[in-house]
Amino acid sequence: MGKFGKDFVWGTATSAYQIEGGYLENGKGPSIWDSFCTIPGKIKNGDTGNVACDHFHRFKDDIKLLKELGVNSYRLSISWSRIMPEGKGAVNEEGVRFYNEIIDELIKNDITPWVTLYHWDLPLALQLEDDGWLGESIIDYFVEYADVCFNRFGDRVKHWITLNEPWVVAILSHGHGVFAPGRVSEVEPYQVAHNLLLAHAKTVNHYKSRYSSQDGKIGITNNCDWRESLTNSQADIEAAQRALEFFLGWFADPVYFGDYPEVMKERIGDKLPRFSEKEKELLKGSSDFFGLNHYTTMNAAHTDSVDENEDVHGNGGISKDQGVSLSVKKDWKLTKMNWAVVPWGCKKLLKWIADRYDNPEIYITENGCAYDDEVVDGQINDSERVEYFRTYLAACEEAISEGVNLKGYFAWSFLDNFEWNSGYSKRFGIYYVDFETLERIPKASAKWFKKFLAEQSS
Repeated sequence: MGKFGKDFVWGTATSAYQIEGGYLENGKGPSIWDSFCTIPGKIKNGDTGNVACDHFHRFKDDIKLLKELGVNSYRLSISWSRIMPEGKGAVNEEGVRFYNEIIDELIKNDITPWVTLYHWDLPLALQLEDDGWLGESIIDYFVEYADVCFNRFGDRVKHWITLNEPWVVAILSHGHGVFAPGRVSEVEPYQVAHNLLLAHAKTVNHYKSRYSSQDGKIGITNNCDWRESLTNSQADIEAAQRALEFFLGWFADPVYFGDYPEVMKERIGDKLPRFSEKEKELLKGSSDFFGLNHYTTMNAAHTDSVDENEDVHGNGGISKDQGVSLSVKKDWKLTKMNWAVVPWGCKKLLKWIADRYDNPEIYITENGCAYDDEVVDGQINDSERVEYFRTYLAACEEAISEGVNLKGYFAWSFLDNFEWNSGYSKRFGIYYVDFETLERIPKASAKWFKKFLAEQSS
């Protein structure tokens, strides 16, 4: 595979709550996920992120694994409540020291840190005192927190992601209530999304105006699955386009065009907040790159009667507003998340982004799959995951050859970890984690990835 080029960014990705553990150590405050995990029935098997992969104590050994793997970059997130235990006000110097050590260790090993400021673990105090992402005060609190990170880490961190998958925060956390803080509403997702976008835009503006001398890049990462029209009917073709605009356009259009997609304004009406002219200007052009998390593909069809029991990870609620019914083909292979393996959908989505947003620099900041991995004689032969990576990377290569400006790829995930409301029942890692002993074992996919990366650099 020679189309990627010598400057291509290759990495793996994680997030703080999913791997760190050390949940109340060295001055860290509680997050909404620390709290959510204590509610009976919310997390499979009653699992928590209290220990997770214990990366908090093992990060040096983990970074050695990254070095051995051969990646040139690593995407991590910072725990807001480890830096600012109450989400505002006092800074926890022990938390700052922890991330300084990780950043320094990565750089010592010639691995470029890509740092996500927010990967869903909001400080609990902000949820209780200020309504979390529903309250307007969150916007300035986020800028204040980001400023601490830019100030303390920006001399070495040159790649920032403000928010990871704001769609999830809006829909799964405030629409369906299956993620922390567990809100259920048909209206709140739109207000939350609005505040997330404004927090992103103001943070980017703050970084560009206050920290331009650091010469870094900053952007946002959105998630999107491809939507393929179920039939060739005009209604289904329009439904597939509408589904993409409700999914990705909801967050990407404001960042690239300054406002929400017209189809959302038409169908949602007064439930959709409006941006002021000043806010539109702030939003437009507020990402130096297009961060994309992509996993799967579904068929989309027009419908006037929506089944509210559809899988929330598929349609993500607001289905009544979309008028779209989603399905998967019977012959598509499924991962353990019941997500279809459809590599050509990745290529189609990359081309859709390139066409809609004037071919921006795209970084796939997550791509991967969950399977039931078993240790047999000390080995994990995850051949399905190897095939997943091989075929999705081939689709990426095809997209590049057809003119898409794809500049980087991060495999999700570096380690098996706490998979949110699925607990430890779903394994996405290329390194197996024994959650009893916390031993790390490279899977066949890690060995394949190492060989693949060596070929890229030769």
